[in-house]
Amino acid sequence: MSAEFRVEKDSLGEVQVPAWALYGAQTQRAVQNFPISGLKQYPAFIWSMATIKKAAALVHQDLGLLDAKMAEAIVQAADEVIAGKLNDHFVVDPFQAGAGTSHNMNINEVISNRANQILGFDIDDPKKPVNPNDHVNMAQSTNDTIPTALRLGALWRLDELVNTVLGLADVLAAKGQEFDHVVKSGRTHLQDAVPVRLGQEFNAYAKAVRLDAKRIQAAGDRLRELGIGGTATGSGLNAHPEYHARMVTKLIGLTGIELQTSDDLFERMQSMGDQADFSGSMRALCVSLIRIANDLRLLASGPATGLDEIRLPAVQPGSSIMPGKVNPVLAEMLNQACFHVMGNDHAVTLAAQAGQLELNVMMPIIGYNIFQMMDVLIGAVKAFTEKCVLGIQANEEKATGWLAKNAILVTALNPTIGYLKGAEVAKEAMATNRTIREVVVEKGYLSAEEADTLLDVRAMTEGGIFGGGGAGG
Repeated sequence: MSAEFRVEKDSLGEVQVPAWALYGAQTQRAVQNFPISGLKQYPAFIWSMATIKKAAALVHQDLGLLDAKMAEAIVQAADEVIAGKLNDHFVVDPFQAGAGTSHNMNINEVISNRANQILGFDIDDPKKPVNPNDHVNMAQSTNDTIPTALRLGALWRLDELVNTVLGLADVLAAKGQEFDHVVKSGRTHLQDAVPVRLGQEFNAYAKAVRLDAKRIQAAGDRLRELGIGGTATGSGLNAHPEYHARMVTKLIGLTGIELQTSDDLFERMQSMGDQADFSGSMRALCVSLIRIANDLRLLASGPATGLDEIRLPAVQPGSSIMPGKVNPVLAEMLNQACFHVMGNDHAVTLAAQAGQLELNVMMPIIGYNIFQMMDVLIGAVKAFTEKCVLGIQANEEKATGWLAKNAILVTALNPTIGYLKGAEVAKEAMATNRTIREVVVEKGYLSAEEADTLLDVRAMTEGGIFGGGGAGG
């Protein structure tokens, strides 16, 4: 036996575990069985699981089911995990044993061995008193701790995610105000349409993002009802009758997060519907973000041969061969981040529907993907907001210049001269490269004064019927 290893035992027999590791036999088996991706679970998951173990120790101490000295050691060990001091000991790949048994045992073993050290025992001492199953996992099962951790972990960063999205909405709205005086050509089907204000476009972006933030908040709120205490199947076998309610109360006190008890612990363990809903709310945000990022790329295109109606901040050179080229890199980054998040959501959707009978065994990948989605979105949206949207400038000259050439301005004359005459004017204006005003006055359909009034482009962006008449003229 090498000094680099120690021997641990589980129900299948002896296992060699690295001497330095606080984890034990079941974690080591998972490391050997699942060398899949090299990925590790997110801090949100480790924090959640350690917080659950801490709460359970305190509740069982209060109920007289766990020795106070042992409970205190478990709590101290859990606090070290929560503080991130023991991260190197959480080594299980997210692609692993169904339901997350390996994750749960990784947490149980690390906390129990650290608690034993706190009590003065070496981790290879056969007399060490704290057992990962009997004490750290008391009245718990993978089947109720993992679903609870998925909820807690999402709630842990929910405010940060929502506030990040709202921060983008605020900056877009501020740009809406800043650009409100810029009247430009609207576009539908990527073709010229009636005038809009650049500010109206940005205000609409802000509104869409705010609605997405509300969707995320509402979906997040549905994660507040916990199923801890259901143990193996939802029946609560081996748990004190007061354990569920006490755990929720204790978790509220430890985390400061608003949480609720459940009136059906079976459903909390069978269903990943709330997690799928929360994942879907982030997918919906991505739908908006991709659309907005693509709009900004179009509006900033060129500059010499594109729309060039806005200028995005230049944050890095755009080409290794073309000097002076600057690309919309933050918008491109946001697109890539959103594509990744939407892929995560698809995995969550498939995993959520794969549950069978009393349990969904696909929880490890549901948790990993949801926590990654939150992590990626928070980082990507912050960078997009601060390094791109905040510094956008309007190119008013180019925007108004395109509008002046837009024959669709004739639409405002429809109530006065009628659709057919309007089409005639538009066609001739485009054919002769003249303005609508010039052609409609030349044909005698309107006087110069009437044309000036009806072709007030700013007024067109406010809606209403121009000219107040029918289709005559």
